[in-house]
Amino acid sequence: MGSPARSQAPGLAALRDAVAAEVSKVVIGQGPVLDVVLAAFAVGGHVLLEGVPGVGKTLLADATARALGLGFRRMQFTPDMLPSDITGTMTLRGGDLTFRPGPVFTNLLLADEVNRTPPKTQAALLEAMQERQVSVEGTPRRLPDPFLVVATQNPIEYEGTYPLPEAQLDRFLVKLDVGYPSEAEELALLRLAHRGVDPQTLADVVAVAGPAELRAAQDEVDATTVSEEVLAYVGAVIRRTRTLPSVALGASPRAAVHLLAASKAAARLAGREFVTPDDVVAMAPPVLRHRLLLRPEAELERYRPDDAVATALAAVAVPR
Repeated sequence: MGSPARSQAPGLAALRDAVAAEVSKVVIGQGPVLDVVLAAFAVGGHVLLEGVPGVGKTLLADATARALGLGFRRMQFTPDMLPSDITGTMTLRGGDLTFRPGPVFTNLLLADEVNRTPPKTQAALLEAMQERQVSVEGTPRRLPDPFLVVATQNPIEYEGTYPLPEAQLDRFLVKLDVGYPSEAEELALLRLAHRGVDPQTLADVVAVAGPAELRAAQDEVDATTVSEEVLAYVGAVIRRTRTLPSVALGASPRAAVHLLAASKAAARLAGREFVTPDDVVAMAPPVLRHRLLLRPEAELERYRPDDAVATALAAVAVPR
């Protein structure tokens, strides 16, 4: 059996094209979502996907991991889950205590319905996301490189859930809304080969890259040029979110760092070596929407975090 095909063209844009070609074998109509997911991965960021059941959130994560040649584990989060179910446990084997790694020891962990597990278990995932390590019996253990988390939430069902605290939401680089496909996209989805109800074409998704290519993309993004004017623009947008009348808690300094990193990745996806204000505008909603806490009166008027982000962007002069 031959080795998996790999993209020979350099750069994040070429990697995106190769991965998108594979993912489209099973996921139809989520190209913009995939672009932002890959931008997040290119800066080592974690992703929160929100959408109603059945729109392909799990399938998107699985197919992307396959195309990137990454180790993949899926965890269905439940109210009775313990931190050790994520991190692993010490077990007695042959008279000796040995460590049995949990599902977190992988490259891409899918935390399905992450808001259905109690805060203590969510906190175990928080350490893994922030520190790239877990502590078991007081001993820190490093996670594989790369280590990325894709978490999912259902936006319409809150009974029996534990909303993620702001501190944990802030650990996600982006939050993406995964919506319904268009009529044409849904017809294309129906035309895909299935075995019963399962996508038969998932087995056809091959690795077009690996951890080395992903690290090379990260190096490329790090080398992206940012002018002082664009840096000032990013800072001004972040500070503006803290003064909006509709917002009780604005974006943190970490959000500024994340927005700049995501903007660099957006520039590389567009084939540029420098960041423009348009990159910042494009990445501001996914980077900021889960970091803004709206005032109750704004929520009563059905004001959304995306509306607040748009207001902040409109209030800041775009550098020329």
